Amino acid sequence: MGEIQALRGTRDILPEEVGYWQQVETRARDILFKAAYREIRTPIFEQTELFERGIGEATDVVGKEMYTFCDRGDRSITLRPEGTAGVVRSLIEHSLYTQGGVQRLWYTGPMFRYERPQAGRQRQFHQLGVEVLGSADPRADVEVIAIATNILQALGLKNLHLDINSVGNLEDRQAYRQALIDYLTPYKDELDPDSQDRLSRNPLRILDSKDKRTQEITQNAPSILDHLGTYSRQHFDKVQQLLTDLGISYQLNPRLVRGLDYYTHTAFEIQSDDLGAQATVCGGGRYDGLVAQLGGPETPAVGWAIGLERLILLLQQLQQPTLPSVDFYVVSRGDAAQDQALVLAQKLRQAGFSVDLDLSGSAFKKQFARADRSGAIACLILGDEEAANQTVKLKWMASKEQSAIPQAELLTNIEELRSQLHRGEGR
Repeated sequence: MGEIQALRGTRDILPEEVGYWQQVETRARDILFKAAYREIRTPIFEQTELFERGIGEATDVVGKEMYTFCDRGDRSITLRPEGTAGVVRSLIEHSLYTQGGVQRLWYTGPMFRYERPQAGRQRQFHQLGVEVLGSADPRADVEVIAIATNILQALGLKNLHLDINSVGNLEDRQAYRQALIDYLTPYKDELDPDSQDRLSRNPLRILDSKDKRTQEITQNAPSILDHLGTYSRQHFDKVQQLLTDLGISYQLNPRLVRGLDYYTHTAFEIQSDDLGAQATVCGGGRYDGLVAQLGGPETPAVGWAIGLERLILLLQQLQQPTLPSVDFYVVSRGDAAQDQALVLAQKLRQAGFSVDLDLSGSAFKKQFARADRSGAIACLILGDEEAANQTVKLKWMASKEQSAIPQAELLTNIEELRSQLHRGEGR
């Protein structure tokens, strides 16, 4: 039989890369905790209807990219292509809106879309997202943008820029939709095939086309900003004012419409100049009608999602991977010594130290070579002599200084040992 490999569009995140992911998760978790956001975890698969109703049947995500199947109960199931719909479903199902006030939630996990794999874009991909449910205030829009900016800056990212737009409310978009159709119809035969299909179903998505000729045609298309009603205009003006108050630079992009039907009013993207064609690191906006559309009460909301694969690509350009910090590397030879080494390693772990126990049973020379590569601060050595005397040799890896210590003394003087490690004794 042939070798079984990961499916196309999926990839293993190996230990050498995991440090980047843990760095993102730790920084984000800390910032979100300080902003009073609570984590929510929803299922990876949902009823297909949730995404058809929530995202929109005319979108590429629903029409072309979802992983949908019938389970053994003949129910149509879909692996989640994004996180917002599941969070809203959970809000409604568990009546979280009855708790009063604003729900500030965040999530992270894998999503699934059937599309052509490329750098930073996989068929199984990961997102970190936030949702603020229960506030129509422009301050909520700016808060989530500011938090995304804080997370990206805390990770040391540079060469980022924020694009913002308003897609208005339903009435604004209906008026704009007709103006856009009127403008594009004479050019229909010159549009790319996808845009020709979208002209009647979802014309706003044509503005997001990557086809060069279509982009040339839409360059002079009507701007949605010229079709905003009074409320939408006031809301967007306030968003811009608050971004300025916070010192967050932005640029208006009337062509920014995002890919999902549920967006209203503010839409935004944070892009990197270091990612090439797949430049968007974070995207989001307001979705005031989605909760009611899925059967809940009228609940204004705003949120975003960060694509973690793209974010990790940026981090890898900026920094070397961080190796796990190891306090002790334990080497041993001989039956009694190996048994004692296991006990000693476990007791040190229980005391709060990080310990790597060599299980190879190979010659000391090979174990010492692995100890050198481990990055450990100190090495603990047990052979037949140490086992017989109930001692252990403590070797500081930087200075190569070593001394024999009774095992019991090592374990009873934990605080002194901890202090020596913090000082980098022998370094």
